[in-house]
Amino acid sequence: MRNSIKKTSQITEQRSQGRNLVFSHIRNNFQVARIDIANATGMSPATVTSITAELIAAGLIEEVQREVEPGQSKRGRPRVDLKLRGESHIVAGMKLTGRSISAVVLDLEGKQLGKAKVPMPRPPIDRAALCKLIPQVVETVSASAGVKPEDLSAVGIGLPGTIQATEGFVDWCPLFQEQEFNLKQLMEEIMPMPVFVENDANAVAIAELWFGFGRDVPDFLVVTIEQGVGLGIVLDGEIFRGTQGFGAEFGHTKVQSEGALCRCGQRGCLEAYVADYALLREANLFKHWEEGTSEEDRLVQLFAAAKEGDRMAKSIFDRASRMFSMGLANLVNLFDPAMVILSGEQMQFDYLYAQQVFDMVRSSTILKGHHEPEIRIHKWGDMMWAKGAAAFALEEVVRISLDQLGSAETSA
Repeated sequence: MRNSIKKTSQITEQRSQGRNLVFSHIRNNFQVARIDIANATGMSPATVTSITAELIAAGLIEEVQREVEPGQSKRGRPRVDLKLRGESHIVAGMKLTGRSISAVVLDLEGKQLGKAKVPMPRPPIDRAALCKLIPQVVETVSASAGVKPEDLSAVGIGLPGTIQATEGFVDWCPLFQEQEFNLKQLMEEIMPMPVFVENDANAVAIAELWFGFGRDVPDFLVVTIEQGVGLGIVLDGEIFRGTQGFGAEFGHTKVQSEGALCRCGQRGCLEAYVADYALLREANLFKHWEEGTSEEDRLVQLFAAAKEGDRMAKSIFDRASRMFSMGLANLVNLFDPAMVILSGEQMQFDYLYAQQVFDMVRSSTILKGHHEPEIRIHKWGDMMWAKGAAAFALEEVVRISLDQLGSAETSA
């Protein structure tokens, strides 16, 4: 009896892995035939047919007729491909920063249906303001897509800080007065859909996995540079979060003993030299700004001054480049990734991806007998972070849908 139960459990687990594999292959290839899925995954055509039938019944994928290319014969039975069924799930994603909140609405295929950007109250904000703010953002971005909040399958929220994504628990976030609270639970008490909370860098890594450079790369790193420095680690197609759910705090790795003060309260963190607040903190010691100049404009002016040869401005960016290349080299030596993707608002400033930075990384990594990882720059635009949060929400609703298929199979 025990062996029979064990065998049934193994079959169920294999079936679950098969569903995930087939779904991911269809997602990564946009549109693909069953036989091509079987050839790529090593599963039998019969197994692929059975699994895709389940996914069609669940509304996650659909059949589409492949268009005949010019010069091809139209004789015979039309070839049928499979693709994600975009309208099966519509989600909203938002990213909170100290300046603004960007939000998007995406369908399952990643098509952007609407977007919005609203001001962020000066942080840190309290619980009451948070409970008012996030539902308002959901209302605004839903209206931009021509849908109602209750039409959404889920909402994804991307935040800086240490987040336990599986629970939606915020351990620390520089935007909030309150720390160590369950944001997912708080939002689901006042909104009519599931809410998922993730570290913003992890969310961008998920977006790369779903829609970006990471589609065909099982192991890659995403480094984000903005108001902070983040890291998303993808190993074998899955986000690595660490034992407690908030690993990969790249911005808080130490690059200088007893160094500059970081906003986390410690000293010598990489972020304390590379993040935009760190750059401006140094600049404020010698540069006077016109009254009312925003932080974004100050960064632009500072970078322009460095490009024009201003010694103090150039020294700030030179030091940031050295610290960043040191951190990047450490990542390459630790993980040996196939690809490193650099993303974030500061990608508009080339001091973090100039050739000299890549040369410094190369000189500090172990390359003897090995090829160096591909380093790619992805300038997503102003909705990058929000798309990441939406991608996380899509990943979670798909996971729930696939789990429900497995539960139905077990109960049957």
